[in-house]
Amino acid sequence: MIGIVGLVIVLVALLILWAIVSLPVYVAAKAVTSGKATFGQAMWATLGGAIVFVVVLVAASFFLGALLGISAGALGLLLAFVAWLAFYRATFEVGWLGAIGIAIISVVVAVVMSLILTAIFGVSLPSTFHLF
Repeated sequence: MIGIVGLVIVLVALLILWAIVSLPVYVAAKAVTSGKATFGQAMWATLGGAIVFVVVLVAASFFLGALLGISAGALGLLLAFVAWLAFYRATFEVGWLGAIGIAIISVVVAVVMSLILTAIFGVSLPSTFHLF
């Protein structure tokens, strides 16, 4: 059983990880919004966007599965991606192209961060960012 100290350590570690993962979104949003985005918005977009993505993916796959069969998963992914972009759009008060720009730039920033962290410290962001 985990004690209170262990629970506090886990919560602090999760908060630090959440902040690190929000950095690429923050940099991208700052670039797209001409500096109007805040780090709090980026953290909210990171958390809320992930929740919206999962909820829409599961709901679309579940409800469309009976109608479309196996192709419901692909449609669910597409709908979840659009919902994620819509969440970015609302959070940062940008248009659809702005939301797509934030998504693309944040992936590029995350890859660069991962490469730098790997070169300096031998650690990296999750392996999904290893494209090279």
